[in-house]
Amino acid sequence: MIALADCNTFFASVERALHPGLRGKPVCVLSSNDGNIVALTTEAKALGIRRGDPYFKAKDIIERNGVAVFSGNLMLYAAMSKRVQSIMRRTVERTECYSIDEQFLYLDGYEKHYDLVDLMRGMVEQIALWTDIPVSVGIAKTKTLAKVASKFAKQYRGYGGVCMIDTEAKRRKALSMFDLADIWGIGPRNFAKLSALGVNTPLQLADKPGEWVYRHLHKPGFQTWLELNGHPCIDTSEIVRRQTITTSRSFGNMISTREELKASVASFASSCCSTLRGQDSAAGCVSVFACSNRFREDLPQYWNMATQRLIVPSADTLEITAAAMELADRIYRPGILFKKSGVLLSDITAGCCHHTLFDPVQKREERVELSQTLDRMNHKYGVRTVGLAVAGSGNENWKNKKEHLTPNYLTDIDQIMTVQI
Repeated sequence: MIALADCNTFFASVERALHPGLRGKPVCVLSSNDGNIVALTTEAKALGIRRGDPYFKAKDIIERNGVAVFSGNLMLYAAMSKRVQSIMRRTVERTECYSIDEQFLYLDGYEKHYDLVDLMRGMVEQIALWTDIPVSVGIAKTKTLAKVASKFAKQYRGYGGVCMIDTEAKRRKALSMFDLADIWGIGPRNFAKLSALGVNTPLQLADKPGEWVYRHLHKPGFQTWLELNGHPCIDTSEIVRRQTITTSRSFGNMISTREELKASVASFASSCCSTLRGQDSAAGCVSVFACSNRFREDLPQYWNMATQRLIVPSADTLEITAAAMELADRIYRPGILFKKSGVLLSDITAGCCHHTLFDPVQKREERVELSQTLDRMNHKYGVRTVGLAVAGSGNENWKNKKEHLTPNYLTDIDQIMTVQI
């Protein structure tokens, strides 16, 4: 059996855990630059607020109802995620981190010594006691069914935080009640196709012949069909290499100078390179784009993008940033107030180092190793602790707005929580 442990409204739950006075009250967490609502509690949803809503559109409801608002703080959420995962590993030996708020737990053999529901319920209670983070757990024979069970555990309090699908009757009942669009592996395109073919529930999909499913949904859909029928076949332990990597942000304040635009591009290029090295890859093509504020019709409008192909695929921050700087120079226009820029890496191949006879970069392996050392330092001491000078000091106008940011209580000794008695 496999369990999926899912932290409920994780970002909002972390903020609520660190601000105990908010228990039972509406909470919203904003995206980078405080632009959109990315997480919210059930109390906030009851007020009509929805995930993805622009903050400025929901501001009247938020202020009128005393909704607590926080800027997203991924370092804080990642630190809390590690604490939650460590408690899970104390309970189950073999675990697999699927995302910042989801963990697969492999329970094979545990049924001989434990009642699986009681075991997981004890883990949920321990996580709540030690971190104040609510967790829902789904148990089933496959990962897809475990995800279905976790949704039921989250939706219905009667399960006590843990739902197990361990019989054929439970499987069929769960699939008949579940929304087909929410099935793991059924994207919008497949959902529309299945609806047109008269398949409206997961149970109807599971009951279709395998040949029919493969013909209409191909291999990924066929794997989902197998999982819905209780046959494990999806391996989430393998990291899927991205074919493109993009980092882009809207600026906290509009900028107009060439230096500010290049600083933002340098920062985004470094972030892309870190992700690139994290999947042991190299990029053969670098693109940079920048645009004005399309909502300010009173200002000159501008959008442009430039691309440069590297002679040798690279994961070297210095080389890729230098290329991005040239592209930023090319697309810069005086008199334009820029609101957003971004860097895109494409033509991604496996392996960090490549060699050709006419490689213009000397000591390529050493330079990539230097970049990896910077990655390790930033991972240990905080994002952008060490970086390129061209990316700026961190206080530039283009940096994201974080007007409602919770301090990094769990990772920074200078921001540690204090209690006044």
